[in-house]
Amino acid sequence: MRQCGQAPRGAGEEGTVLAKTVGSDGAASSPAAARNSVRGTEPGRGPVGRQVRVPKTAELVARSLRRQIIRGELGQGEALPPESALMEQFGVSRPTLREAFRVLESESLIEVRRGVRGGARVNAPDPEVAARYAGLILEYRNATLGDVYDASAVIEPQCARLVAAKHTAADVKQLRAALEREKEVLDEHLALVEAQDEFHSLLVRLTGNTTLELLAGMLRYMVDRSNASQVAATGDSPKARAQAREGHRTHVKLVDLIEAGKAQEAEKLWHRHITAVTVVTAAGAGPKTILELLD
Repeated sequence: MRQCGQAPRGAGEEGTVLAKTVGSDGAASSPAAARNSVRGTEPGRGPVGRQVRVPKTAELVARSLRRQIIRGELGQGEALPPESALMEQFGVSRPTLREAFRVLESESLIEVRRGVRGGARVNAPDPEVAARYAGLILEYRNATLGDVYDASAVIEPQCARLVAAKHTAADVKQLRAALEREKEVLDEHLALVEAQDEFHSLLVRLTGNTTLELLAGMLRYMVDRSNASQVAATGDSPKARAQAREGHRTHVKLVDLIEAGKAQEAEKLWHRHITAVTVVTAAGAGPKTILELLD
């Protein structure tokens, strides 16, 4: 088991964690310098006219473990060392360590299991967690599902343009395979809607832009749930099935435009498509608020 940080012996709890947390990045080599680094000031030069909050020891332990998880030094499902080992490494008490665990649990970065095979295990950062939290913020700020679809109508057409402008043969092959999956379930309405949602996600992923993928993915999470709710509310009606089949035909046209390198046409087609879906959703029987969607 790799160690999660080694603290110098003999230091007090706060000094130990500060030295470990900041010193590991090479920014400070002593508890005093670490404190100044945490405050955001150079040693010997305090801020003027503002108060500075010094992080609690548990927050510093959580920060150190968080960095290791984000950097991939601690992998998905990997068990953290036993509490006794972490207490010794960080020079902290059990209550402080468990408080740090609670911080990481609240961020969905670890899962603490009880019992004989218990302990803390790593959860890799999950876009779905970010999407759900973003949804709560949007609801709190009185955003509507229409806002979510409007945002998608801004982002996704740009993704279509980017993919058309710089696609590879492998990209087109993936898109064609996605179309085949849609074709296989044309007579299964729910499965077709799910396959079409996957097509949208693939299109964004093929841009190769991680930031775009995350932002569009958060919106897509809510859109996909909205689509599933619409299907559940309306059932497999002839009208809903016809709309889904029309969506498939639009997907085919988009891939043809992408393969031909017609970026502007691809962007316009995809904007019309998402706008049309927004109109259908607004008139449907599914959830009308983001909060209903996330429940």
